[in-house]
Amino acid sequence: MRNNHLNEDCLNCKQRLNSIFCDLKHEELVEMNQLKFCSIYKKGQVLFHEGALPHALYIINSGKVKLLVNVDGREQIVRLAKDGDTIGYRALLSKDKYSASAISMENSKICTIPAHFFFKIIEQNIKVAMSYTSLLAKELKEAQTKMAELALKPVRERIAEALIILKETFGYDQDGQTINVNISREEIAQLAGTATETTIRILSELKKSHIIDFEKKKIKVLEPRKLLAEANLWD
Repeated sequence: MRNNHLNEDCLNCKQRLNSIFCDLKHEELVEMNQLKFCSIYKKGQVLFHEGALPHALYIINSGKVKLLVNVDGREQIVRLAKDGDTIGYRALLSKDKYSASAISMENSKICTIPAHFFFKIIEQNIKVAMSYTSLLAKELKEAQTKMAELALKPVRERIAEALIILKETFGYDQDGQTINVNISREEIAQLAGTATETTIRILSELKKSHIIDFEKKKIKVLEPRKLLAEANLWD
């Protein structure tokens, strides 16, 4: 169950500086601090379900969240979110049902902002409104690119690119090689849009080529440039 008794202070929140709400005016920040609700979501707990009607905005104070869609009975990861990221805003803005389910990948601290306050900020703060416009455009471009890659890229390239996406989203541990996320082979398959068995085989091949290694449920990138080449990407 969620812990519903967290008392997070928006005025002193470090993650606010990494979020869309960095441009809030002081009085807006004070109001958000009074209205927001923060809680802990355990690993595997659902923030919202695909097809549900939206009622709030979700901000990740700390933790990791995956957004999943169900395609012909198979789950596909369409987005990964980290500290400071905002999720659920597209459904609010379009006044439509959620197009994906959001699930915590680890114990995560999540703050929810009531929909009415979100719309109030969009209406009165042009900087925040423009930030959301830019974010929507960026996500649309990424979605179009991903659709094209799933249709055209060989599965080996998609799996290599999935590892690069994980690295770019969550960064490395202190060793500068291990991607900072515990992730299952099934989740990597969901991100790459392929079968788990295929993912396991290709990851094993990448390990044998000394491009990656495994650290329990984490992936260690030994040869970043070779991984880029496997994904048919270039730095």
